[in-house]
Formats: sequence, C-alpha cells, structure tokens
Amino acid sequence: MIGNVLEWFDYAVYGFFATEIGQQITPHDMDPTEKTLISYAIFWSGFLARPVGGLVLGAIGDRIGRRALLSLSIAMMGAATLVIGLLPTYETIGFAAPILLVLMRMIQGFSLGGEFTGSMAYTTELASPLMRGIVASSTAAGTTLGFLLGQFTAWLVNRTLGHDVAADWGWRIPFLASLILVVLGWFLRRGIHESEQGLKAAEQRAPILPSLIADWKPIVQTFGIVALTNAVYYLAFTFAVERRKAEDTAFQAMNMVSLGIVLVAKISGGWLSDRWGRRRMMIVLTVLLMAVLYFGQHFMLYGSPSTFLLGQIMLGIPLGMSLGLQGAMVVEIFPLRTRVTSMSFAYSITLALAGGLMPIVATWLIDRWHYPTAPALYAMLYGVIGLPLMLMMRETNNRSLDD
Repeated sequence: MIGNVLEWFDYAVYGFFATEIGQQITPHDMDPTEKTLISYAIFWSGFLARPVGGLVLGAIGDRIGRRALLSLSIAMMGAATLVIGLLPTYETIGFAAPILLVLMRMIQGFSLGGEFTGSMAYTTELASPLMRGIVASSTAAGTTLGFLLGQFTAWLVNRTLGHDVAADWGWRIPFLASLILVVLGWFLRRGIHESEQGLKAAEQRAPILPSLIADWKPIVQTFGIVALTNAVYYLAFTFAVERRKAEDTAFQAMNMVSLGIVLVAKISGGWLSDRWGRRRMMIVLTVLLMAVLYFGQHFMLYGSPSTFLLGQIMLGIPLGMSLGLQGAMVVEIFPLRTRVTSMSFAYSITLALAGGLMPIVATWLIDRWHYPTAPALYAMLYGVIGLPLMLMMRETNNRSLDD
C-alpha cells in the first residue's frame, strides 16, 4: 500500500496539473482547447507504455520474483518524476520540451504497467483464501491515498502561491518533493519477502508468448471486469476536477472529500467480496454504476461545488467498491505460470483504451462536438461489453492460486 501511495502520487500530480504543464510545453499562440487536448494526449502516452511495461516488468515478476519487480518499478517512477519537475519550457528548448515530457510520461507508464498488477498479485498471493479481497484492496487503497495526497498538494500549491504562480512554476514543487517519498518507498520494498507462488513461478520459467495466447480468455474477462470502472474513475476524478478547478478551488476541496469516501468504499468492497462473492458483487455494482453515471456526470460538470460533490459520491461509492474487489478477482482468474505478465498486459491494455482515453474523448465530445452528456454514454458502452462477459464467468473466490 505504501509503495502504491508513492507511485500514484507522482502519476496523479500530472493529471491535476495537466493544463498548466500543457501551457508550459506548447506554443503560446495555440488554441486553448488544442493545448488541453495535447496535455491530455501526453497524459495518455503514459497509458500507451503500460502494456509494454506489463510485459517486460511482468516477466521479471514471474521469472525473477515479485520483489524485484516492485523495487525496479518504484525506482523508474522516481527518476522520471524528477526529470518532469526539472523540465525546461517550450520557450527555452522548443519542441524538445514536449518530446522529453512524452518520454518521461512513457517511463512512468512503463513503470506502472508492472507496478499496480504486480502489487495486486503479491498481496493476493500472501493472503489466506478467506481474506484475499480485503488484503488485496490495500493496493487499491494505496492508489486513492496517492490521488488524495496529489490532490491535496495541488490544492495547497494553488492556494498558497495563487493560480498564476502555480501555472508558471509552482506545479514543479510536487514533482521535486515526491523524490524523498520515492526513495523511502524503494528502501521499504527492498525489505519485503517473496511470495510462495512467486517462487514457484520463477522455477517454472514458462515461455511468455505461448502463455499469453493460452490466457486469451482471462485477458478478455479482465477487460470486462475493469474497463467501465477505470473509464468512470478518470472521468470523475481527473477530467471533471481539471475542468472545474479554474472556476473555484472549492471543487478541489470537494474532490478530496469524495476521494476519502472512495477510500472507505474500496476497503469495504474487498471485505464484502470475501463474503458475498466477487463475481456477484461486480455484476450488481456495474449495473448500479451505469444507472447513476448520466446524472453523476451532469452534476460534476455543470453543478455547484455541493452538487459536484453529490455527483462524485453517487459514482464514487459503487466505483470504489468495485475497484476494491477487482484486485483479488483479476488475480484469481489467471494461472500461476505467467500470472503477472498476462495480468499486467491485460490490465494495461484495458486502462489505455478505457481510463487513459477518457479525458481526451470527454474533451473532444464536449468542446468540439458540443455533446455535454456524451462522455457518460460513451463510458456506459464499457459496461454493456463487460456485463455479458461477467455473467458467463464462474465465481472466483475459491480458486486455488497454485494452479
């Protein structure tokens, strides 16, 4: 959990300062909407690198060990984050600025391609069968704590320095300060011990490509399980906040409150899934999330700060519970031989298509085509795909992780 807090803080800070960074690394005479689209496209570039990171770092997790994977991923994230904090502007180095930023974002994405799924596999494998859900939810809780810390830091910078100074150079402060946390996290991870399943996978050293082909079914099922929730997460907690924060800093404060509720919901979702069944809960939560998505998006994008909070809570409770149980559920559907590799690849592809594209698609649909409710309808398509896939699955709670 601590490692995920540190990694996702770095990743979240970019999302919260995407517009300000875009202003710094693009020509001043560019259209504001184009600047925003470019900054989100660079944000998405990190997601594009995640499948590659999932394959490479996942192979390290399966062939060398989970500990080696988790130590390497946090070191790569820290190095890329430091460079972003020191990145020269477009006025200083021209087009080299956006090129360097894309490269650093891709290194961050490469790191997270193995980080998040590697930690999900590690925590699930360490837990007893009756507590996999709640133990694995610590990984999801770590991402929310990282987002909360990133959101609070962004709010503090804007509040202390003012919006103009924050847009000029203040956005660099969180990137530079996080290096201390990354170093701490790296030393913490060096002390963890390998899981029993990790040792068994390292002994097998199964070939990667044949294993990926053989795992086509759980790869498709992973898309059905996580696509909707990740699309909605980036719609609610990246795009909506980024769009409204210039109007009033109260929107950032409301977002922090709702993220706290999401944190509790994640742990609750993991705990309840150990008792009621993860497949059953995911089906119910997916239907509930689709039912409130349209209204929640409208409240977030067009309401007052209090209405914005209501919209985030409407989405955040079923969303948080879903994310809390998904870690164990996805781990349970993959075989041991190349579990981290196949799962990381499947999860990263899904995030690139669903979560990473969401801010770009939402901006394009609203600003270019003037369809204010279209992002919600677009996100629902992932639920339409996911529900039939989950209905055809069997319950995952009792599956052995040694097979």
